[in-house]
Amino acid sequence: MLFITQTTAAEIEPKVGDDGMYTQPWFKHTSFLDMADDLGEAHEQGKHLAILFEQKGCPYCREMHRVNFENADIREYIKKTFDVVQLNLWGDQEVTDFDGQVLSEKDFARKYRVMFTPTILFIDEKGKEVVRMPGYFKPFHFKHIFVYAAEKGYVKEPSFQRWLSAKAEELRAQGKSVNLWD
Repeated sequence: MLFITQTTAAEIEPKVGDDGMYTQPWFKHTSFLDMADDLGEAHEQGKHLAILFEQKGCPYCREMHRVNFENADIREYIKKTFDVVQLNLWGDQEVTDFDGQVLSEKDFARKYRVMFTPTILFIDEKGKEVVRMPGYFKPFHFKHIFVYAAEKGYVKEPSFQRWLSAKAEELRAQGKSVNLWD
């Protein structure tokens, strides 16, 4: 006997936090928004730090949560490898920058020239931005920008696009399916 189930919009709709932004239960919700402390805690756990900027009502943020974070392979890789601190592009919560400067979320975003959402900053062990994801990326690109940051692919190949192309060829040579468009 075959049962057909329908997925309702509520089942795939990402969770929205009290601030109106989409969220994940595994984001670093315990952060006091002290970036140096968050970086230290990430490294103590053998992880990297990613700072995710979003805003209320952002359709591309919704898509990132609905598609990319719902992909178990992507989600588990990020959870294992990164602490993700979520900030509101227009928020007023105080953030302590790596240099000790205290700013609102929106001023922190301005300082780092974050103009739109989603934007993810990947931070190295010295508190410096080493990679940036500007906007929404499709799943293959999304997962692999995290891989690029974690494996320090930027050291040998500063161009993410060139690195990604080489990574796709490497995966194909291993007999793995690579879909750049979904």
